[in-house]
Amino acid sequence: MDDWIEINRDERHIKRERAKARELRNTPYFQEQFRRGICHYCGKKFPPEELTLDHIVPVARGGRSTRGNLVVCCRACNQEKKYLTPAEMILRRLEAENGGE
Repeated sequence: MDDWIEINRDERHIKRERAKARELRNTPYFQEQFRRGICHYCGKKFPPEELTLDHIVPVARGGRSTRGNLVVCCRACNQEKKYLTPAEMILRRLEAENGGE
């Protein structure tokens, strides 16, 4: 799969949504998610300080900072995901399993 995806970034949208995410991070709901310490993507357990808040649909791709679009995940999964949507992550994984056919 080609890593190049055309993204028309709206910097005002990104700045606004990241500010909302910082506010939501401090809500009781997300504080509890961090205390549980389970990565949304790999399901492994981590200390809270090793977890990050991630947008399932990236803000650079039009995602919003809502409780339904934000998940707690480990840094490794967050870095692997980058700007991909969940469907693109599955396709990438399937391509790797099939040897890039």
